[in-house]
Amino acid sequence: MRKYLFNGAVISAAIGLWTTIQSSKNGPRDWRIPLMWINAAISLTLAIGAVLQESKEASERESTPLASRKGR
Repeated sequence: MRKYLFNGAVISAAIGLWTTIQSSKNGPRDWRIPLMWINAAISLTLAIGAVLQESKEASERESTPLASRKGR
């Protein structure tokens, strides 16, 4: 859980989501609201996907012996 909370991309996406929520509450209702929600959802999805990919790559590096990594 810590890897998600302290990741810069996730923090940035969460701030963007907060901004979208505030804009939806206080701003005018027009065609930009659905686009802001789509943008916030895509940003959060990509940030979480990046954390998952980094975590997977790190676990693969840890499971690969050092001798087999030298030949790459």
